Amino acid sequence: MTAEQREREERWLRIRRTKFLLRKLPRKANLHRYPILKWFAAKARKHPELWSFRVEHMAPAFYAGCMLAFLPAYGFQVALAFFAALLFKANLPVIVGLQFISNPFTLVPVYYATYKVGNTTIHFLGLGEMTSVIGSTAYALVLGGLLVGAVVGAVLDLVYRFLAWQGARRGLIRPRAVP
Repeated sequence: MTAEQREREERWLRIRRTKFLLRKLPRKANLHRYPILKWFAAKARKHPELWSFRVEHMAPAFYAGCMLAFLPAYGFQVALAFFAALLFKANLPVIVGLQFISNPFTLVPVYYATYKVGNTTIHFLGLGEMTSVIGSTAYALVLGGLLVGAVVGAVLDLVYRFLAWQGARRGLIRPRAVP
């Protein structure tokens, strides 16, 4: 087996592995199967940026997806993610996939961590206290969710940019044509 054949086979295996990992995420072909997204399938098919893996479409998906995932909006996250993808021209499969960070198994630890981060930030920066317990808890959850989501989104964005750079450098990703 020549080196070229080995590289071609390794590339094919990487593509198959990626397709296997991404098979459950929404795509143009199976969007109608998702309970909430099926109502918006026709609109989503008309926007090619929702399916693009370019950096300019992935970065907003990482930031908005992570912020939504850590906000206390469990149950409405996928619908909110769809509208955020349309608003920010972000990759839909990634932004929806990030919503599964908070699931029934991780809900308590995620919300506890975001509450602690938000509460610490409120006290450290002196952002003002709320008089009601429910209001102060919601304030801390939202602020913590936004902060944790921004940090996790930034880490994912940097990792993706690095991997895209590595792929382009090794010739695994075709460079874009300059207009």
